[in-house]
Amino acid sequence: MSNEAFQDPDLYVVDSAHCPDDWQSETTSIGSSIYRGLMENGRRYQTLRNKDYILPSDERQFEAYEAGHLVALIMESERNNPFFRSPIGDSPQHILDIGTGQGTWAIDVADMFPSATVRGVDLFPPPVSWTPPNCILEVDDVQQDWTWREQFDLIHMRIMIGSFDGTEWDNLYKQCFDKIRPGGWIEQLEVSPIIETDDGSLPPENILNDWGPNMLGCGERAGRDCDTFDTMAKKIRNAGFVDVHEKNYKWPIGPWPRDQKLKDAGTVNFQHWINGVEGWCMWLLTKFGHPQPWDKDEVHVYVAKLRKELKDSRFHIWHQGRRVWARKPMPSGALDNAEKGSMTGVYWTEFTDLVASHRLCSQSSRGKGPDNF
Repeated sequence: MSNEAFQDPDLYVVDSAHCPDDWQSETTSIGSSIYRGLMENGRRYQTLRNKDYILPSDERQFEAYEAGHLVALIMESERNNPFFRSPIGDSPQHILDIGTGQGTWAIDVADMFPSATVRGVDLFPPPVSWTPPNCILEVDDVQQDWTWREQFDLIHMRIMIGSFDGTEWDNLYKQCFDKIRPGGWIEQLEVSPIIETDDGSLPPENILNDWGPNMLGCGERAGRDCDTFDTMAKKIRNAGFVDVHEKNYKWPIGPWPRDQKLKDAGTVNFQHWINGVEGWCMWLLTKFGHPQPWDKDEVHVYVAKLRKELKDSRFHIWHQGRRVWARKPMPSGALDNAEKGSMTGVYWTEFTDLVASHRLCSQSSRGKGPDNF
């Protein structure tokens, strides 16, 4: 038997004009290695972390990220600020976007708040050539010790399902808590992998019903539970945040809704799924598929079947979205300026009037006589 070693054709390092084959050089930059990435099963993955990351970082997946970003904006399109719900006021100074992807959210928020420094961080360099001067896109691993000196007014995350194991999520929320200024906010938007219908239009035996349980099972076997949608609020509370708010959404898949906003969201979300579904499942199924890891061709067949069913306009399907935002409390005994900062205009006026009224009533109850009124 020959001892010759053969290269796995589905696993290799990318070589491109932007990243020349200089790996033998002692002076090879970390940037070259990061941009090159690791090709596996036809998809490019990050190489910054020593631990596998379940989602690709390539052009197809970036298209899915962009569609997901647009769906989130459409679902909040009735608001002046569709990017987040945390009441950070009109003049935030420092904002952090974790898992920034293409950096679109960070760039848009930097445009909205030109006085703020908005940082977007991810494991793979965002494929953008221009950012506003107050937007900084960085490559870093948020599971390592944070080196940012500033305290953030807002830390934002979105669609991070399966990114970390339970312990890593706890560590991340703790680091967020430590680096948010007292009175600052954390906000996270996640979606469920479970495909649902309200009118029974999706037959029980349809393969789309298999998708969510399949991904949840793979994530559990991988130690990367894909239930962030359900667990984030509790973990955020456990990290020490207060005033925890939740808002639930139905993200339609396809243009079937009559409501125009939902029709627009469904049209874009359909592209989100068509572009994203292979990247969402390729790593999980080839590593932790049931009853044994699948090969690449099996995944391609599975994805083709999913896409075929997604295109069927008879199915009035959707999946859940959930937004959670919460505040870091002020130190014990301190006047909660965070609440004051988050209450603008009439809300702060009403609050101060209420305090004044309370003080007035307290004085009258001491029996000092009518001259005190």
